[in-house]
Amino acid sequence: MPSASSSSSDYDPASLPDLLLLYYRRLFPFSQYYRWLSYGGVQKNYFQNREFSFTLKDDIYVRYQSFTTQNELEKEIQKTNPYKIDIGAVYSHRPNQHNTVKSGTFQALEKELVFDIDMTDYDDVRSCCSAADICSKCWTLMTIAIQILDRALRDDFGFQYLLWVYSGRRGVHCWVCDEAARTLSVSARSAVAEYLSLVKGGEETVKKVVLTEPIHPFIQESLKVVEGYFSTYALQQQDILGRKESVEQVLALMPEDVRKELQQEFKNERNPVNRWQLIVEQASRKQAAAKKGQHFEKEIMLQYCYPRLDVNVSKGVNHLLKSPFSVHPKTGRISVPMDLTELDTFDPFNVPTISLICNELDRVKVGEKEDENAEVKEIEGEAAEKRKIRDYKRTSLAKYIKYFDAFLDGVSQSWKGELLRKSDLQKEF
Repeated sequence: MPSASSSSSDYDPASLPDLLLLYYRRLFPFSQYYRWLSYGGVQKNYFQNREFSFTLKDDIYVRYQSFTTQNELEKEIQKTNPYKIDIGAVYSHRPNQHNTVKSGTFQALEKELVFDIDMTDYDDVRSCCSAADICSKCWTLMTIAIQILDRALRDDFGFQYLLWVYSGRRGVHCWVCDEAARTLSVSARSAVAEYLSLVKGGEETVKKVVLTEPIHPFIQESLKVVEGYFSTYALQQQDILGRKESVEQVLALMPEDVRKELQQEFKNERNPVNRWQLIVEQASRKQAAAKKGQHFEKEIMLQYCYPRLDVNVSKGVNHLLKSPFSVHPKTGRISVPMDLTELDTFDPFNVPTISLICNELDRVKVGEKEDENAEVKEIEGEAAEKRKIRDYKRTSLAKYIKYFDAFLDGVSQSWKGELLRKSDLQKEF
């Protein structure tokens, strides 16, 4: 698989303004987008009080945008053609009127519980790439992160509606859309983020994972996921016990007496898989001798593979996060929802670029007559919506929008229950 820099060869950043013009006019899934962010209209002004932020050409940043209807949002996006769209909180007042509201009363009330995992945070444990580059080898880290966090958020916290989204370049985002998640306080969000955080400390911290007895069930479950990938990912692809420099990194995470023994044993054993077996045996001996805290083989596995969260993104209600279906200006890739039933085969380099889907749109299918003036005419209402549906179905974006639709169908079950409950309450009065 190519690296991130060579894989978007069909995309030219200079063409982005023209491509965005077409994308927002004919491909962006505005109806699904509005359906998602209005949450069935269960709460009054929920969509209207939501903050949107646009990054325009030349890094012009426009915050506190808000819209009354889908049509208003659509027209503004088509007028400004943002390079990037971020979604913020639902506020006490309309964000576009925040300057007119009495000081101190403009408050962020609700937002999805969100998680941001970025590959650059793993630079100390991946040797294949660094900074913004990714490849198929290190992408495994994102697969592991999603599996661990998805299970924990569902099983340990009881959330049901998790939208996982590829960022378009080097990471993934999670939007937890349950009402219980959207209404969490800052302290509750912090508690969830801390519960899920195991890798701690900056560049100067050598040992970033410290386990205590007894090992928490959540960590045990996470280890099961890591164990499934560790040999292929860490020992073979990253060669953490093959190269001298990385071997020293691993040894530095162990007690001094064990380190000295293993340094001797490694002189006779060069095979990385066998070297790992020696580490596991040393750990077993220490545990059998009832020495507490001798879980260094588990700590190593977690330090190299466990998800690294940007906890500040998760803690704040008013924190902005890149919107699904936004375009990444550097790679041209669309920020698409991910179907977790296909997680192990998800390939970030197969995610469509804006240039690809715009080209697909231009290819008129045999037997399909296009009205040459259709693009020029301002098509309103239902006809425009039908045209848009037909347009995206002709492109590689179709399967991602189909998955997003299915996700929204699931979430809508909770809206229906809430609407029924409200109508029953009104009947009582």
